[in-house]
Amino acid sequence: MTRPIITLTTDYGTSDHFVGAMKGVILNINPDAEIVDITHSVMPYDILDGALAIGQAYRYFPRRSIHVVVVDPGVGTQRRPILVSGDQHYFVAPDNGVLSMVFERESSLAVRHITATHYFLHPVSNTFHGRDVFASAAAWLSKNSLLDSFGEEIHDFVRFSLPKAKVEGTIVKGVVLRVDTFGNLITNLTSEDVHSIVQPGAAFKLRIGNSEVSKFVQTFAQGAAGEPCALLGSSGYLEITVNHGNAARTLSAQRGAEISVELAQSPAPINS
Repeated sequence: MTRPIITLTTDYGTSDHFVGAMKGVILNINPDAEIVDITHSVMPYDILDGALAIGQAYRYFPRRSIHVVVVDPGVGTQRRPILVSGDQHYFVAPDNGVLSMVFERESSLAVRHITATHYFLHPVSNTFHGRDVFASAAAWLSKNSLLDSFGEEIHDFVRFSLPKAKVEGTIVKGVVLRVDTFGNLITNLTSEDVHSIVQPGAAFKLRIGNSEVSKFVQTFAQGAAGEPCALLGSSGYLEITVNHGNAARTLSAQRGAEISVELAQSPAPINS
């Protein structure tokens, strides 16, 4: 039998004991579990950053993987712990919108409020539900516990819409969603939003702050050293990058920065 996979996505960092304690709880309940760290570098308290992190990673795991996502500024309050089940994956997380990208991409999901407290580690700390609630519940789920036994299905779970591109004539406007480790600016624009610039030789102008980018490349190495370029990244979003450099520093831009792309031809209408 294949070992059950439990992934961890948190804003805990790796300098403290938090992640290690979660893993200890999981392995104490199910020693056969295989634990995979997706990231523990989600920006602290940043639910959108957590939603992006899990949304860009979960689909690459085997079916029946269990994903624990803990970005939980409301820990200890009335926000609910939830269990989300789909055709391929399971998710255990706080009900605060951190699974919004999953909700957006998956058409068939059931969401349950976890009320069966016998799946928790006791006593339950008011400040560490990652250990006592989410890790513990995920571990019991990995032992083939029935979904219905965790709690009733709910439909008023929290979700938010990711920022969408907006079209004004031949100009498409968007924002920077996040800055990755290399300083690449990952925007909310997809290839469909800016379809003309992904054609070789297409003319366009991309503006961000007081800077302009007018070169589209296929790979990071195609740009000249220090030159800002646009690129369609591995997650399907338009990125602004600097070869052997840091686009965020070069362009003095961070998450939330507005961008505009003036296309060589009118794009197809976008529902904004």
